Amino acid sequence: MNLFALSKALLKSEQNNYSKPVVRITIAGVALGVTLMFLALFVTAGYKKEIRNKMASMGAHIRISSVEQNYSFDLLPFDRNQPFIDGLLKNPHIKNIQFYATKVGILKTQNQVEGIVLNGIDSTFSWELLRPHIIAGNPLIFNSDSVSNKILISKMLASKLQLQTGDKVGAYFIQDPPRQRNFTIEGIYQTDLPEVDERFVFADLRHVQKLNDWRTEQVNGIGILIDDFNHIDALGQQLHNEIPFNLKAETIKQIYPNIFEWLALSDTNAIVLLMITIIVCIITMISTFFIIVLEQTRNIGILKTMGLNHKRIVKLFLVIASKLILRGLCWGNIVGLGTGILQATLHIVPLDPATYYVSYIPIAIYPITLLWVNLFVFSACLFALLLPAYYISKRISPIEAIRVEI
Repeated sequence: MNLFALSKALLKSEQNNYSKPVVRITIAGVALGVTLMFLALFVTAGYKKEIRNKMASMGAHIRISSVEQNYSFDLLPFDRNQPFIDGLLKNPHIKNIQFYATKVGILKTQNQVEGIVLNGIDSTFSWELLRPHIIAGNPLIFNSDSVSNKILISKMLASKLQLQTGDKVGAYFIQDPPRQRNFTIEGIYQTDLPEVDERFVFADLRHVQKLNDWRTEQVNGIGILIDDFNHIDALGQQLHNEIPFNLKAETIKQIYPNIFEWLALSDTNAIVLLMITIIVCIITMISTFFIIVLEQTRNIGILKTMGLNHKRIVKLFLVIASKLILRGLCWGNIVGLGTGILQATLHIVPLDPATYYVSYIPIAIYPITLLWVNLFVFSACLFALLLPAYYISKRISPIEAIRVEI
């Protein structure tokens, strides 16, 4: 006897006066649960990815700098031609190595003064992560023949200093003797991260070297971009062990621990939501299962008298449940994936960047997420029905079931 054909006949039976609307509600409940799971995971992954990329957009996932007792942006210089560079270039997880130097200064206009960190970069700088955040003007282009006087500032600094692209601004550096430079605004960026937007100004690396009377080979930082953030801790430790004793390697997780601890809380929230949702789906499936069994008790008794044994009855119950779960999964995938794609494309739901560091709910969709959610929901719901199916099939007596009138 074909269990799939039999399950189809039982679900379409005219006796299902009460279970038909309940089945529809169950399918809708599973679909809603799957949709919520997808969105929770999409948003959590998207938010973490967006914040990580913003933090790394300043130049690196891992930074190598001089060992200092106190954290400062005016670090001791070292030679950029380090012996460990060749080994880094051979590492398959390292996408780019770039050199930089930072110096604390002041930007001054006629009416406003703002403290800054001049982040000197050169042609090795990767604009991949920062380019999407440039809202006006262009990235910096460096000429090997002359030092560029163009800079890239944040929207926050531009607003405070009342500057726009093309404007000239003076920068002052407190040293002995004090020095001043005139710059032209080439572009304006916005990351919505206060730690970045409040201070960083991008300029030609050679400005910092000349201000500090350094040689052209001297820098105070090496930035490393990696291909997979999951490897950041292992790579950071590996680099720290390989570099000379006067240098240190720090990941952005170590540099900005508060932000990444805050991001870790989102994982906990997502797990709690997933567990609550799957429990609701399981309870809904069990409730529907009992209603279907109640209505089909007489038919099940007849099937037993026709030779359908206990194991086959259990399998029949599970086939019926599988069909309902799969229908719910199908609709959940359509709604959840469709909603995620719409938000990722159109940025329909906004956020307050002052609070959340992003101006809209970010979405990251990974195929592995879709696969695991579907497998998890299907397996959990089906497994939860094993015991009720086994118990009920044992309890139904063919003679008593045939006498049942619904």
